[in-house]
Amino acid sequence: MAKDNRKCSFCGRDEKSVDILISGASAHICERCIEQAQLIVKEEKIARGKSKTPSFKLLKPVEIYDHLEKYVIGQEDAKKVLSVAVYNHYKRIAHISQKASSHDDLELEKSNIVLVGETGTGKTLLARTIARMLQVPFCIADATVLTEAGYVGEDVESILARLLQVADYEVTAAERGIIFIDEVDKIARKSDNPSLTRDVSGEGVQQALLKILEGAVVNVPPQGGRKHPEQKMVQVNTQNILFICGGAFDGIEKRISSRMQTNIIGYGVNKEHDVVDRDNMLQYIAPQDLRSYGLIPELVGRLPVLTHLNPLDKDTLRQILTEPQNSLIKQYTKLFELDDVELSIDNKVLDYIVEKAIEFKLGARGLRSICEVIMRDAMFDITSHSKHKKLHIDIEYAKKQLSKTNISHLKVA
Repeated sequence: MAKDNRKCSFCGRDEKSVDILISGASAHICERCIEQAQLIVKEEKIARGKSKTPSFKLLKPVEIYDHLEKYVIGQEDAKKVLSVAVYNHYKRIAHISQKASSHDDLELEKSNIVLVGETGTGKTLLARTIARMLQVPFCIADATVLTEAGYVGEDVESILARLLQVADYEVTAAERGIIFIDEVDKIARKSDNPSLTRDVSGEGVQQALLKILEGAVVNVPPQGGRKHPEQKMVQVNTQNILFICGGAFDGIEKRISSRMQTNIIGYGVNKEHDVVDRDNMLQYIAPQDLRSYGLIPELVGRLPVLTHLNPLDKDTLRQILTEPQNSLIKQYTKLFELDDVELSIDNKVLDYIVEKAIEFKLGARGLRSICEVIMRDAMFDITSHSKHKKLHIDIEYAKKQLSKTNISHLKVA
């Protein structure tokens, strides 16, 4: 066969129609057929149950907590709860792998978690920080796009499809993973009163989540929901998948306050119960508050571990701005450093940024919004003024930049 007329022995494409054509002793193969062959091999391994589960190191709760400390300021209770939960998840996996050889009939059940906290307090950051250190498959799913099966949106099974993709379609690896479901409060039941329309993005989603949280063998579309109806389903057992749910639950403080006031009415009430921190009502949250907010009792029962994130005060926001390894000031310093510019900021500016973030009531996210406004002109002009190798930001410059935008007039009652 002449060199100019070489073709792929599998698909028949000639050399001009492909990017790469690998030659063998008496045959050729293009890069497209190689990619297709890899998918076939993975599917066959999954079907035959020959996919390998990689080994992992059992991390202690203190080690997990120390890692979270590097990136997340404050929230000690939430970090301890997550550290213990992840550690127990590792132990469950190790116990299951040794169970067959030891003939131990004791079964360790998983404890799914609910994180409740205001916006910008670090729920998603905690999940992403754990994801960087874990040696088990980890994915973050958004509950706002989920709908009941048969309606426009994503099915609940799409959550498992993402975990399967992160695990490189290794079913045995995915079955020992961790899933963080963000914005879980957005699937709360809209009303206790029956209506003519179905609550397809609320109670319908909660009902669909029940079997997945509890543990069941679920048929998962590996390429994602309804776009590929002809694809083969992959069976995933969720019994050993740990679920962490996070949500702001806006307005739940009123329900907590109402419940606590009801509980302390009567004669002979202990005086200690009268001391209530009304600035942080989330610390008194209980499962019945989630039920009154709109989560069905069956779902609350499958999320036994409930913890809260404290609202961020001035000192905590100041630490968040400068201390973590991925702090905002370090990020902006690095951005300017990439343009060979040395950035320096007065301490008064940092205090000013924190004061404005508290005023806007956006939590840690408000810090970035304010920093962007202050740094915007400098970042815009930095490439056109290459002579300026140093940039110093003082309080006058920060106030001037903030006064130029509408954000300076933003106030939350």
